[in-house]
Amino acid sequence: MLAPRLRPARTTDLLVAATTVAAGLISAAPALAVSGPEAPADQYKSVVKLNIGDEANSRACTATLVDANWIITAASCFAATPGTSVPAGKPELKSIATLSDGKAVEVVDLVPRTDRDLVLARLATGATGLPWTRFAPAVPAAGTDLTAAGFGRTKTEWVPDKLHTGTFTTNASDTGTVTITGKGTDAICKGDTGGPLLNAAGQLVGVNSRSWQGGCLGTAATETRTGAIAARADNLSAWSAEVRSLTAGWKTEAVVQAGTSLYQGIRMDDGAWTGFTDVQTKAGNIGGIRTATVAGINGDTHVVALGTNGRIYHTIRKADGTWGTFGDVFGEAGALTNVTQVSAVSTGTEIQVVAVSNGKVFHTVRRANGTWAPFGDVASVSSPISGVTSIATANTGGELQVIAVTGGKAYHTLRATAGHWTVWGDVAQAAGATGPITSVAMAGMSSNAHVILATDNGTRQYHTVRLGSGSWSPVKDLTAHLGNITVKSVGAAGVDRDVDIAFTTSDNRVVFTSRNTAGAIFTNPVTVPTIQGIAATPLGSIALAGTL
Repeated sequence: MLAPRLRPARTTDLLVAATTVAAGLISAAPALAVSGPEAPADQYKSVVKLNIGDEANSRACTATLVDANWIITAASCFAATPGTSVPAGKPELKSIATLSDGKAVEVVDLVPRTDRDLVLARLATGATGLPWTRFAPAVPAAGTDLTAAGFGRTKTEWVPDKLHTGTFTTNASDTGTVTITGKGTDAICKGDTGGPLLNAAGQLVGVNSRSWQGGCLGTAATETRTGAIAARADNLSAWSAEVRSLTAGWKTEAVVQAGTSLYQGIRMDDGAWTGFTDVQTKAGNIGGIRTATVAGINGDTHVVALGTNGRIYHTIRKADGTWGTFGDVFGEAGALTNVTQVSAVSTGTEIQVVAVSNGKVFHTVRRANGTWAPFGDVASVSSPISGVTSIATANTGGELQVIAVTGGKAYHTLRATAGHWTVWGDVAQAAGATGPITSVAMAGMSSNAHVILATDNGTRQYHTVRLGSGSWSPVKDLTAHLGNITVKSVGAAGVDRDVDIAFTTSDNRVVFTSRNTAGAIFTNPVTVPTIQGIAATPLGSIALAGTL
């Protein structure tokens, strides 16, 4: 068998070695390259060349951009001494990544896996204008052809400056590795460990780790084997997203209520999702959660939850991933009774919270200093409304937009920055009629408020926009585009230049789509992998927020 006899890249008598330039000599250290043809100049622009160590004893590896700030490669590349483990944090040896546009950037942070030869490495400054490589959705079946890429040794060159590729056939896989064999004379050689192993769609299947190096320059002529082992990456999308979520940049924060639990997850800019975390295990057990909402201030995520005991609680997930403890909002803002719905949105450094109590709409503000204003009945400053079954909020230039659903119809009010409220207006009269509304969400984008409606017991979905001028766009039917789903709850948020939208469905899925505000185009809906962490069913309410 090939796999048991291959030596790991961390041993001192490596079969797989990095290109080390010292006094004109090539010496052993952990890294690989590919002996196939030179890659076309316009392809594989996400592949990165790594130089690790000082000039006299440097080693070269290959890596791949998985977003603007992070590359993925083999952990063994960064071992200060071959065969030793690689700790998290700043690399022990100075490490420089040279991007495909020629920019050289230092690697400043490492997050290694402990179960395979793989690491995420953070760049000191983000890459701009370069593509990223996405993780493959599954490990390839045996017999599938894959492409490996690397900068290292070929059949005729000791230290090539050009990226080369080779074609390999999948042999087998386990939870942490994929075994492959070169087609024809293609082989993975000494030079650049950490290079990507890609499927036909250009998605990352694995990171090259070990090889027999048959036919490579400097390998004995008697060695003809071209088999290799790569660390699997296809099953690390959620882990990668979790690591990368701690880096500044636009993200979509989601909270999903299921059973009496609440789960929090993050969608990265590249579409990858973290796993979902049980919020009560992080912020304290409040005895169960009926529904919740979320708001973002810079990198912090504010969660406002309605407990099964009828009380409203607040906590913060900080940008560094740490959580505060749930605090009882009623203790500071005053108690409400028979609360059924809650919605929140940030305006600057404040959190605007709207709750439905006994069918009426109440409003409070969490100030920047952490104190709360008393709950006030919105009818007393706007106009009467009752029998409210659903509520949604949005921020447009500091103004609080509110939609309330009563009698199956949507009504709108606005709280200006000075605190003045407008009277409730009938949305159907301005945007067009729909069937009875069962769920609503809003998202602010500049001066416009995007409204998503689920109607007819969730079987139809619509979109409309309240423009900054005060006029409304006609409702647009999204039902066919979304695949004729039956919606239980809808959430929406403005994230960078997009309006992100998510639905929980009657078949216990979370379906995500996005609308680009420039082109007014909705992306194809996708099912979010909520199975990663959500243990309870059925799925209930969902809420979204954007964070930086």
